[in-house]
Amino acid sequence: MPSIASVRNYGKTYTTPRRPFEKERLDQELKYLGEYGLRCKREIWRVQLALAKIRKAARRLLTLDEHDPKRVFDGDALLRRLARYGLVEEGKLTLDDVLSMTTQMLLSRRLQTVVMKLRKAKTMHQARVFIRQRHIQVGKQLVNVPSFLVRLDSEQYIDFARHSPYNVTTGRPGRVARKRKGNTGGEAAE
Repeated sequence: MPSIASVRNYGKTYTTPRRPFEKERLDQELKYLGEYGLRCKREIWRVQLALAKIRKAARRLLTLDEHDPKRVFDGDALLRRLARYGLVEEGKLTLDDVLSMTTQMLLSRRLQTVVMKLRKAKTMHQARVFIRQRHIQVGKQLVNVPSFLVRLDSEQYIDFARHSPYNVTTGRPGRVARKRKGNTGGEAAE
């Protein structure tokens, strides 16, 4: 019986740039790192690869005849999936719009960015920390991955987790709040 390690299908989720020292690209990547609070450039490269795959699928479908059943079926599926994530507007759903997508469009749908826009965190870096420390949930699902792509219908259900001290309705007080509460009770008894 083969071991599990030999059966797994691994693949790179990012591709490194062809020209490693191109000044314009380096400046653009540095701008994205600061603007979206990313940890490293590999996160940008991962988003760029995902965008390249989406655009490649759209280009392949555009080469087919307009009434080809494969183009109709796969094209509608691709457009519906992108509209669900808010990457293309619901009204103008054409494959040409898919080719005009940018890296910023995908980066703006990350959970880290959406948490920041919903004012759950003051800064992009604080949003990342909240997510990694398991303070954020989407619906009833606790999410601790900052690169989680948020769907439009899920955006309204992003909130602090039930166990989080930042959740004022159901959250347990944090360590410092519990200690202060304990100190005031102890001094009053004396």
